[in-house]
Amino acid sequence: MNEVVLTGKKCLLPAVGLLTLLPDRVKDNAIQSMAPGRWLAVKKVFLEAALVAVIGALFAFAANRVSPRGLALTRNYFPADINRPVPVATGAGSPSDVANTNPPASSPAQLLAVRLKEQGLQWVDGRQAAQLFHDPRFKQGSIAFIDARDELHYREGHIPGACEFDPYHPEKYFATVLPVCQAAEQIVLYCNGGDCDDSESAAITLRDVGIANQKLFIYTGGITEWTTNGLPVEIGGRNSGNLRSTNK
Repeated sequence: MNEVVLTGKKCLLPAVGLLTLLPDRVKDNAIQSMAPGRWLAVKKVFLEAALVAVIGALFAFAANRVSPRGLALTRNYFPADINRPVPVATGAGSPSDVANTNPPASSPAQLLAVRLKEQGLQWVDGRQAAQLFHDPRFKQGSIAFIDARDELHYREGHIPGACEFDPYHPEKYFATVLPVCQAAEQIVLYCNGGDCDDSESAAITLRDVGIANQKLFIYTGGITEWTTNGLPVEIGGRNSGNLRSTNK
């Protein structure tokens, strides 16, 4: 309470009431003298609030970064396609039309090609194998054929001049096969063809002992395709000269 003397009399009035009794000019001066202090206090509050917000954001970003469930800040979580309307079935078309939307089943040859590619191996087809067989470089030793079947099947009939190499007993054949492979520029490996993967095993075994991978080729059709195409086979050991025609 403030003591105010009015017309020679004392009275006690609240501070606000005092302001109402003052002339307008004096009252404005009094309010202005109070404003700077109050403005500084408000400004201080805003600065503290901003500082708290910045620190909180920094902690939030840091926690999001180290958390295994944190959000990827560069990811678009609301792609435009999400609002694309889903087509409504109209009932048109036959069951065969629906079936045709599925990708066609891969053929055995395609599956084999994929498997060889996954293993880093190259391959040749029947036409290419026949061309390499008739290439003059075959007789010169620049092209080699490797039969990856067991001894019994090899002796029953193999591509003439092919080396025997059973990948399940490689140590038995290394002394003969490795010099041939090292001298050759292209090496064609085969087995029965189709689902038979002995030629792949043989190629990987040779690759593992230092034969350059770019020299190795799998004849995917194997001896089965070779004889079906009417090409000759050799009976017995390598270079036995005992040839048999498979022409029908």
